[in-house]
Amino acid sequence: MPFRTAPLGWLQLRHRPLRLAVASAGISFAVLLILMQLGFRSALFESAVRYHERFRYGVVLFSHDSQFIVRPASFPIQRLYQSLAVEGVSSVSPVYIYPATWKNPWTHESRSIYTVGIDPDQDVLDAPGVAEQRALLRQADVALFDARSRPEHGPVADHVRAGETVVTEVNDREVHVVGLFEMGTSFGLDASLLTSDTNFLRLFPNRSRDQIDLGLVQLDGTVAPEVVRDRLRALLPADVLVMTRPEFVARERAYWNSATPIGYVFAFGAVMGFVVGAIIVYQILFADVTDHLHEYATLRAIGYSNRFIAGIVAQEAMILALVGFLPGVAVTVWLYAKAGAATHLPLHLTWERGLAVFVLSLAMCLMSGILALRRVRRLDPAEVF
Repeated sequence: MPFRTAPLGWLQLRHRPLRLAVASAGISFAVLLILMQLGFRSALFESAVRYHERFRYGVVLFSHDSQFIVRPASFPIQRLYQSLAVEGVSSVSPVYIYPATWKNPWTHESRSIYTVGIDPDQDVLDAPGVAEQRALLRQADVALFDARSRPEHGPVADHVRAGETVVTEVNDREVHVVGLFEMGTSFGLDASLLTSDTNFLRLFPNRSRDQIDLGLVQLDGTVAPEVVRDRLRALLPADVLVMTRPEFVARERAYWNSATPIGYVFAFGAVMGFVVGAIIVYQILFADVTDHLHEYATLRAIGYSNRFIAGIVAQEAMILALVGFLPGVAVTVWLYAKAGAATHLPLHLTWERGLAVFVLSLAMCLMSGILALRRVRRLDPAEVF
């Protein structure tokens, strides 16, 4: 775009300050809508795989009938012990997982809580607070409470930090919360409780120790995880899935993205934000082009090309994109902080997402500008005058 056209786009926008303000607000709203939808979508995928990424394993065994980790189907523990026959496997760890009914000790309201049972003698969960307090789980009817759980479960973390032992009921059995760990919530769980495998089976008396929900296979590092995975798939029956860490994470994300409407809703919301912004910018630029049609006809009459006029409109579009983007980002960061504090979801603005949305908003404005230029391309100075 020629440098001599540089002031014209800004001067035309500034000539109508109210229209400029409306356009900026519209673009800011579109940017806000896109960023919020993408932020919630990212939080959905990031929070859904908290346990996938914090468990210690090289290869994992998961029931073929399980859809996602919050409500898994069980499988025989023999599959886990059979894995020890494969070269490259150093040890195995059974994990018991299922939602339980938690009674708020203060309000006595019942809520669901994600309960995880592990062998307290094995270091299988890399989460703050677990390594230092695993030994406490050897006691009967004790558990660690997730300090980042939803507040509806009660001020458990505050009381435990004050040195108190919180006594409550889980599945109608008395449980003592003796410590805290940090994991966080997701769209599938509001709170977590970590206990020993023995205590877990006390909470679920109908469960058998021989039926586990997750099998963690630790490797000795002599064989690649993919090789161990393939050997286990050839050895074990088809009732279990054998996956590496990236495959386990990808499977969970795929479930939330395709098997549930949540991922689609967030993606659709981002698309709608783009469409709303494009319509607003198109209306503003079309009105501006119409208002300056005589000026553009004069430029055409004295020899300026359509390309020159398109450069003016393109400059207006880029200015609108920048002016609308910055306030939209500022409001988004503020809303991320508020929503993250209220939901305990990992809501944060990354440079990659911000840059992608800026490019998207720039493309949105330029596309609207191209559509608004249709009248100029068909413009005949003789007809205007």
